Amino acid sequence: MSAILLTGPASEPLSLTEAKDFLRVEHDDDDSVIAALIGAARNHVEALTRLGLMMQTWRIVLDRWPEQGRIKPRLGPLQSLAAARVYNEANVASVVDTGRFVIDRAAGTIAAPCWSLPPPGRAVAGIELDVAIGFGAASTDMPQVLLQAIRMLVAHWYENRSLVTIGSSVAMLPPSVNAMISSYRVMSL
Repeated sequence: MSAILLTGPASEPLSLTEAKDFLRVEHDDDDSVIAALIGAARNHVEALTRLGLMMQTWRIVLDRWPEQGRIKPRLGPLQSLAAARVYNEANVASVVDTGRFVIDRAAGTIAAPCWSLPPPGRAVAGIELDVAIGFGAASTDMPQVLLQAIRMLVAHWYENRSLVTIGSSVAMLPPSVNAMISSYRVMSL
């Protein structure tokens, strides 16, 4: 199962003004740097937790329907299924009615009996599911500890940006940030 980002968040969970207030930066000289750090920090927290902090749309690609009838995307929190397609042997997509699926938001799964769904005609990437994930459209919808982790990561990277030279290194993830996201973190096997 692979995942492709279709539509990223409409906005960042932390505005430039909020970040500058947290950093106590009163000038505009570093606005582009701070804005880039906000996006990078959100991306970093999302990658470590496998959670979409703000609403976004992803395409989940499968080779075949799972036998148990449950699809658990490796991303969350799952909000809805926007579209489903199955490709035939001629690489032509057929739309599958999303009403055939049950979205279990609590478990983060998409369920449908595999016998009720058309089989893909190609052996690889024969199924595409477009899903909406994320806590919500506003930063108040997401866990505030993760928002604080973003603030702290932006501050760490901003304050240590000059230490990226030969012979110097800065911890990518400060212990305080690691502690904040630890209960949300998904480890890879």
